[in-house]
This record gives sequence, structure tokens and C-alpha cells, in this order.
Amino acid sequence: MRNVLSIILGGGQGTRLFPLTKLRAKPAVPLAGKYRLIDIPISNCINSGIQKIYVLTQFNSASLNRHINLTYQFSPFSEGFVEILAAQKTLERSDWFQGTADAVRQYIHSIKEINVNEYLILSGDHLYRMDYRTFIEYHREKKADLTISVIPVEEEKASDFGLLKIDETGSIKEFSEKPTGDALQAIKVDTTILGLAPEEAVRKPFIASMGIYVFNKETLIELLKDYVNQQDFGKEIIPTAIGRYNVKAYLYNDYWEDIGTIESFYQCNMNLTKYDKPNFSFYDVKGPIFTRQRFLPPCKILNTELTESMISEGCIIEKAIIRRSIIGIRSYISENVTIEDSLILGADYFESDELRSLKLLSGNIPLGIGKNTYIKRAIIDKNARIGQNVKILNKENVQEAERDKEGFWIKDGIVIVTKNAIIPDGTTI
Repeated sequence: MRNVLSIILGGGQGTRLFPLTKLRAKPAVPLAGKYRLIDIPISNCINSGIQKIYVLTQFNSASLNRHINLTYQFSPFSEGFVEILAAQKTLERSDWFQGTADAVRQYIHSIKEINVNEYLILSGDHLYRMDYRTFIEYHREKKADLTISVIPVEEEKASDFGLLKIDETGSIKEFSEKPTGDALQAIKVDTTILGLAPEEAVRKPFIASMGIYVFNKETLIELLKDYVNQQDFGKEIIPTAIGRYNVKAYLYNDYWEDIGTIESFYQCNMNLTKYDKPNFSFYDVKGPIFTRQRFLPPCKILNTELTESMISEGCIIEKAIIRRSIIGIRSYISENVTIEDSLILGADYFESDELRSLKLLSGNIPLGIGKNTYIKRAIIDKNARIGQNVKILNKENVQEAERDKEGFWIKDGIVIVTKNAIIPDGTTI
């Protein structure tokens, strides 16, 4: 894998994940209490023996850049690197990235200087575990110019994806971006071609692109040079390549989730709390997910009831009830707090006991979750200050609401308390 350069696309604005992306890039959104989304593709690369990695960023990239710089450092005697390529204005270009392909095009002068044969294009907001070696070896065996990793999907989900039509050799002959109606039916295929069992092929008669590509070096450079007005891989570059190059499909028939919305983000995290067969597990010794070493102390948990939950390092929890929830790093949860089906993202720093006492005496709210508070089906972003006797449970079952000045949003029926928000004592949401 020394001849492969990985390019991770992390420049999207992440509007569907707002307000979690209000102050951070989408790949920097916390995951499972202690990780960030960007840790998934980078860890997959490292576990696959790929150590040349560029991450393209654009919006709110400061925390993402800091996380990557503090986390991924290779030996000076190796060829490995994880380097940020941030959007910038130059004498040649006065605009920002216009799409996924344009982001790569703007840095093609740096990318093509790396001595490799293939480019592995990845997204920074997917949850999955994949050995890219078998993917790249398949690409080489088929002598493909471009190979797209695909998953079989059911009809009810198919319109959410770019769909492919292949022939009996696995060559891609047609691409359709999120088709519906007759166009959807026209791109249905016999997925036994990819090796699915007949009964599974009946349930999943569509082939969806995962947004994961292997390009031969010359192929990508030619496409970006010859089609300068095409800004996006999925919508433009891929359909163009199908008519011009040898494009193959590679089946990935395992768990993969595009974390593009608040609902999918919430459900992915909640699934992690399952003990019996979660869709994705961080407890895999063969494919560990790496993240920043923070050297935090162990958790201190006093007289607390815990059920199907994950507790990250550095937490202090006293006399609470926590069910089916994830508690992020440095969380402080006061006594008589109940948290159910929720995601607490934690804090970036500790507050001392003395400072907490002073804040309480002066009528201010310390970092963390105050006494006698009840939280259900919510996401509490980092550094939030939740007062005492607060109820966060969406009692009116509101699906969408923007209350930014009050420190919270509701999306997909999930309450999101924003980063650094202050929720006063006695508030009910």
C-alpha cells in the first residue's frame, strides 16, 4: 500500500448536521463520547497499511486541524503523514471549494507530486470498518481505471443514493443520482452478479455508491483537467468516467452508515450502546479506531445506576440514573440526575471544585448537568451548562424548532443543546 495516497474529503459545510456543525467542521463532530468522525477513515487507512493521507477541509476547520495535528504523527523514519489541505484563495483561484472534485482539483499540484500509483478517495463522515487492501487489490486485478465501492440496498432506501447498473463482469455501465419513479425501476439489477445469495438479492435489488473510489493516478488527473467545469465526483465526474474508462464495482456487504443528518448521527451513537450485536463496535482488536491521547483520569462514579451505556474518561457522576446513553469525556453529572436515550458530548476542560462552588453560590451555572435534572432523547453538545431542576424531554413532541438564542434546537424530534449553551435552572424543553 506504499503506492496509494488517501484523500479524505472533509470540506462540506455539514448543513444537515447543524447545529453540531455550527462551530466545527463536519468530520470534527464527536462520536461515541471520545472519538471524532474523521478518526474512522484515518484509522481504516492506518489499519490497511496506507500511511500517506491528505485531509481536505474548508468550513470551521480549526478544531479538526488541531485534532489531526495532535493525534496522527508517524515516525520520522517512515513515509507516513496525515496532512491538512485547507481551502485557500490564490492568484489562480479566488473562490472556495465548489464541490468534492473541485476540492481535489484545487490541490492537484500538491497531490500529483506524491509518488504513488493510485488515489483512494474517501468521505470524512461515514461510520464503517473496511480493509482497503482488498478493495485496492480488486481494482488492480481487474485492471480498472476507476473502482467504486458499492453496497446492495433495499428499494425503500435506494432513492437516497447514487445508483449503479453493472454487467455480468462487474463493469459499471450506468449511473443515476438519487432516482425516483420509473428512473428508479430502470436501474434495478440482479445483485447476484456481485455474489449475493438469491434471497438477499431479491431484498436488495439496487447497487448504491458508497462515495469511496480508487482512481489510477493518470485517470484522476485527466478527468480533473479535461472536465474543468465538473465540480462533484458523484454527480459529474463519475458519470463522465463511466463512458470513457474501465470502471468497476466492488461489493462491500457489511455495515456502513452515512452520518449526514441529526437522526442518523443520533441512531448510530445509540446503536453503540447495545451489548448484543451492535451494528458497529469499537471493541475490535484487529481494526482499532484511533483518536487523540488526552491522558485523562479514570471516571469517578458514585452510587449510580448504569444500564446499556458508555462512559468516557475523566467523568464525575454522582447518584445518577443513566440508561441507554453515551457520556462524553470530562462530563460532570450531579446527583439525582436521570439521563435516558441521550448523547452527552462532554467538555473540553475541567472546572475545579472551588470554581464550581463559587459559581453556585453566586447564582451562576457550572459546567455540566445540575441536580435533579431529567434528560431524554437529546444531544447535549460540549461545554454546555445545564442548571438544576431542568427537564429536557421535548414534551410537546416538536419535530423541528430553532431556538438558538435560548441555547437549543430541535431536529428530527431530537433536542440539541448547542455548544457552550447555558440552560437556566427550572427550564423545561
